[in-house]
Amino acid sequence: MHGSPPSTRGTPTGDPTGTSTTTLRIAETFVSRQGEGSLTGTDSFFIRTSGCNLRCWFCDTPYASWRPEGAPQSIDSLQKAAIDAKVEHVVLTGGEPLLPLESSTLTEALRSIGLHVTIETAGTVDRDVQCDLMSISPKFRSSTPDRTKHPRWHELHQKRRMPIDTMRRLIDRSDDYQVKFVVDAPTDLEELLEVTSALAVPKEKVWVMPQGITPEELDKASMWLSEWTDSQGFRYCDRMHIHWYGNRRGT
Repeated sequence: MHGSPPSTRGTPTGDPTGTSTTTLRIAETFVSRQGEGSLTGTDSFFIRTSGCNLRCWFCDTPYASWRPEGAPQSIDSLQKAAIDAKVEHVVLTGGEPLLPLESSTLTEALRSIGLHVTIETAGTVDRDVQCDLMSISPKFRSSTPDRTKHPRWHELHQKRRMPIDTMRRLIDRSDDYQVKFVVDAPTDLEELLEVTSALAVPKEKVWVMPQGITPEELDKASMWLSEWTDSQGFRYCDRMHIHWYGNRRGT
């Protein structure tokens, strides 16, 4: 149900020399500061896989979901790029980075050289991966694309977006975790409380951030959302990379 199409899946090519030539389709890699969650402000090497099993209408990386881009890159080359970045933290993001089976091999390779690995996922794919921080971002009903414009993706998105049991297994296998919610409007808040209750996660592990792609949109939303977040005992999470760099690739 959650498999990616062949063009977005990693491919083992079987190099007899012993060098790993397993590949994943990568939309981009870059060095930046983490802009969200518990590691906000941390210099990190980002690896963005291409391909997603969801289609949020507000997706800010359509080149990794609605219109997936990128070429296959080997795990060895990604490991070398992470070393060359000269930072201690790596963020595996997407798209949906847990779609390819090879994501497990990649995270093992990154951790084997002493790097801290964060995985940013919607929590819809159950993959036995190694990471230091599992960052799960469940998608609300309001994230579903328009039924008229995208009937197929409307149905698939609704069907796939909230597998609580899968999210719970990812949490249970992780060294550490956080749950991040993107709130578009006050109507999302009831569902947020329902999901945190279903996941049975402590409030200090829950981060709430506004939907928006400009500093003005984020600031406007923060006026009501941060107050509600504080009243519930959750953590407010701005999207600081938007404030620092604007909504552009490579940040």
